[in-house]
Amino acid sequence: MSMHNSASIHTAQRIPGVLRAVIIACAFWALSLSLTVESGSAGAILGCLIACLSTDRWINARPLDQLRLSSIVLTALGFIALTYWLAGLIVKSDFMSSLLTPIGTFNTAEVLLWFGISCSMSILLRSLALRTRYGGVLEIIFVASAFIITLSAHRNGMIHRPFFIGDYALIRGIDPATILMGIGCFAVIAMSALLMAENDQRRLPYHFVVIALLCSSLVAYVELFGLPTPGITDDMGLTGQELSGNSRKRENPFRDGENTAEDKQAPVAVVVFRDDYEPLNGSYYFRESAYSQFNGIMLDYSTRDDMDLDLISTFTNSEVFAALLPEAKEHHKEVKTTVGMLIPHRNPFGLESPVTYSSTTNPNASRFKRTYDTVSWAPTYNFEFLLGRGTGNKNWSDAVRTEYLQLPADPRYRELAESIVAELKPEYASDPFAKAWAIKAYLDQTGIYSLKNDHAYEKDPAASFLFGDLTGYCMHFSFAATYLYRSLGIPARVGIGYSVPASNRAGGSALLIQAVHGHAWPEIYFKDIGWVIVDPAPQQTLVDMSTDPQNDLQQLLGDMLRDDTSYAEFMESQQADLFDIRTLLTAVAAIAVAFLCMGYAIRAYRFLVPRFCSAEQKGQLAYRAILDQLAAVGMARHYGESREHFAARAAHAFPSIQTATASHLACALGATRQTSSLDWDRFRRALAKEVNENVPAWRRALALINPYSWAFTR
Repeated sequence: MSMHNSASIHTAQRIPGVLRAVIIACAFWALSLSLTVESGSAGAILGCLIACLSTDRWINARPLDQLRLSSIVLTALGFIALTYWLAGLIVKSDFMSSLLTPIGTFNTAEVLLWFGISCSMSILLRSLALRTRYGGVLEIIFVASAFIITLSAHRNGMIHRPFFIGDYALIRGIDPATILMGIGCFAVIAMSALLMAENDQRRLPYHFVVIALLCSSLVAYVELFGLPTPGITDDMGLTGQELSGNSRKRENPFRDGENTAEDKQAPVAVVVFRDDYEPLNGSYYFRESAYSQFNGIMLDYSTRDDMDLDLISTFTNSEVFAALLPEAKEHHKEVKTTVGMLIPHRNPFGLESPVTYSSTTNPNASRFKRTYDTVSWAPTYNFEFLLGRGTGNKNWSDAVRTEYLQLPADPRYRELAESIVAELKPEYASDPFAKAWAIKAYLDQTGIYSLKNDHAYEKDPAASFLFGDLTGYCMHFSFAATYLYRSLGIPARVGIGYSVPASNRAGGSALLIQAVHGHAWPEIYFKDIGWVIVDPAPQQTLVDMSTDPQNDLQQLLGDMLRDDTSYAEFMESQQADLFDIRTLLTAVAAIAVAFLCMGYAIRAYRFLVPRFCSAEQKGQLAYRAILDQLAAVGMARHYGESREHFAARAAHAFPSIQTATASHLACALGATRQTSSLDWDRFRRALAKEVNENVPAWRRALALINPYSWAFTR
């Protein structure tokens, strides 16, 4: 009984350490989700588990107990630097690329890098926890921070990752962020409970309750107010609090010093095309609003009731129509779409030239903030169709036309525009579209796309950009082009909304809109046509604004937004599959069989290897096989127990173990006469006979079928 009690006590003592290692590994996994690929996450988990369990066992044992904490910190940081350097070498190695393929080389480097990071950081955290009073608190802070960073990255573009969480949640109308936050709260509370159990201090229950309340408060806050919307689209005035047409407040649209690409992947909406349509210029433009009235400083939202009559600036619970429709209906195609907003928007938006918005029943209020149908008149003409056409609307008053031609009182705009169009052929010298295209081509060739510049702090940011380094983003290009158009008497404005590559549809009817697609572009009003987008596209760029394809998420949200029979069937099948007991049992059985096979394979190897090993290894491996025999029937060494003491304790039932132990120690100490293979075989046969005589049949049967009996050998 004492042997079993001691083993139970030792196992109970190890459970908190294993649980702690798993929690910290989960934190590293969560942290790695937004920073690396699956192979890197696997390396992070493996490195953390190895480091935590090894540190708990050896950091305060000789000789590591002699190491100072500062030495451990420096060693950990040095190991991180080393793995970072090695990962870089692997990625750059032509030999590794040819051996493993470029993708395999990259994955190998990620595994090494994240294994080194998580291993070093885990050793550092556990060392601090074991040697200082505040170390345990640092572990809790790390776990909480890891999930907070992951939650932020999730909202800023990782909404569908990890896929097993994203798929489960989105199918049921749950925000995956809520699940991630729940996992994080549980991890923090569990770490706090472990700390409380270890230290047994009176004030720890108080801290535990405070942390639980903080986690609960975070959940409640997110449920009530939601999470922040992407900064890219907020700065452009696209997302955020809904605004009515009379309550729009002017903000500087140029946010040069504040722009980053961190949240570029954040999904903001999904559009389902009810009618098929392919744009002529390769991109779908979704207009939400426009800057059209010059306020003495820069272009702003119009305050006149007779301007921008084609825009619909308010949401509706019924149906609303544009006051001004595009002209030449025969050169437009009526396209119906359904829009599902994933985050709040200030105004509704629609494809190209939306003429009608109508509210629809939200098929999933937990997923979509607002849904509506829109009918748009999408252009079907090519740009050559615009040659020779005049500009402006015959119904405009002189005051309205003047508003669409206002620009800063800077003569350089007209001077530059005239110098650009001076190179046109004589037959196009007075053609408005030819002039506009020449200006677009100039900006395409000379402009440089970048999010980092200082034009926003100038009196006229567009002039600072255009007559300076020509480095800026869509807001600079669209304002500059609009001013150049206006300087030549061409009525223009700046449209804002989203521009999504047509290839993103990937042959389906759903289109996912992400924060990176937020865009501003110049528009020109052509006679008998309407507002036409003539958008510069700089050929040089200093920032990567590409995003990973999210076709699965796009299709999933599209099916959800359609709310048709096929999606209902799909949802039922997903739920049925999730709770299918047969499938679950099959998976569990397959995992169990794999573990059993692995255990039996290791057991067979440990039993057979003494027969094939060298004479130098015989003493160690044969003695280990004998210990495996005893461990299988419940006789195992205690933690910290010497071999001699164990042999003496087991000798009452298994006398052969004392002789075998003496031979093993003699071999280990370099005895001149080595125990022969025949002697070790004799020891094993004698021990097997003693087991048959002194161990009940039922225990021998268990020993025979237990694939992991060797795990208790020490």
